[in-house]
Amino acid sequence: MNTFKLLVVAALTAMSLPMTAQSETGLWMELGAEKKLSKKFSVGLEADLRTRNDLKTMDRWSIGLNAEYKPVKYLKLDAGYTLLNNNFREDVSYNADGSYNNWRPSYWGIRHRVNASVTGTYKFQNNLRISLRERWQYTYRPEKTVTRWDFDNSWWEDKVRGGKGKNQLRSRLQLEYDKKGALFTPYANVELYNSWAVEKIRYTIGTDYSPSKQHTFSLFYRYQNMKNVDVDEYDPDMHYIGVGYKFKF
Repeated sequence: MNTFKLLVVAALTAMSLPMTAQSETGLWMELGAEKKLSKKFSVGLEADLRTRNDLKTMDRWSIGLNAEYKPVKYLKLDAGYTLLNNNFREDVSYNADGSYNNWRPSYWGIRHRVNASVTGTYKFQNNLRISLRERWQYTYRPEKTVTRWDFDNSWWEDKVRGGKGKNQLRSRLQLEYDKKGALFTPYANVELYNSWAVEKIRYTIGTDYSPSKQHTFSLFYRYQNMKNVDVDEYDPDMHYIGVGYKFKF
C-alpha cells in the first residue's frame, strides 16, 4: 500500500494544477497494435485523434509506424515515423494603432515526424517501476498556400506559409505500480519538451487495464502546460481526458 500511495500523491498533485482562463479541454484517443517478432524485437502501428476548444473542435489525427528493440531487460531502444494532420488555429495580426491587419482562418495541414528513443527502467521489489525515456524527434511542416483576409484592403489574398523543420528533445520520467498478474497498472509521469528552452510540460496520471495478454485498455488525465512557444505554434494550456486500446499479436 505504501507504493500505491506514491501514485495517489502524484495524481492529487496533477489534479490540483490551476485551471487558467487560457486553458481548454480536449479528448485524446489512442489506438495501437503490436507484433512481437522475437524475444527482443517488435513492431507496431499507432493512431490517435484529438479534440480541443472544450471538445467542440477537431485538433488533429495521426498514424505512425515504430520498431522496438530490447537488448537487455532494463533497456529499450525504439524509432518511428508519424504522419500528422493538424487543424492549425486561426491567426489575427494587428496594425501599430491596434486595428486589425490580417486574419487567417484555421486550416488543415500535414506534418511529418521521425523519432528515436532510449528508455531505461528499474523495478523495485515492492512492484514499483521507475523509467526514464529520452526521445529525439524532428517534425517537418511542408510549405502550404493558405487564404487570409486583408482588413486594410478588404479582400481575400493567398499567403504562403513556408516549410519549417524543428528538432525537440522529450524527457519523460514515469512511475508505475506493476504487479505481475494484476488487472490494473496505475502510473504517473511528467514529460518536458525542450528546444533550446523548455517549451511545454505534460503531467499525466492514469491506469492500464489488461484483461488478457493480448488486450490492453487505458484511461488517463493529461495536463499540458505551454511555456516558450513560437507565436505561429501557439496553443493554450490543455486539459485532456484520454482513452486508449492496444492489441498485441
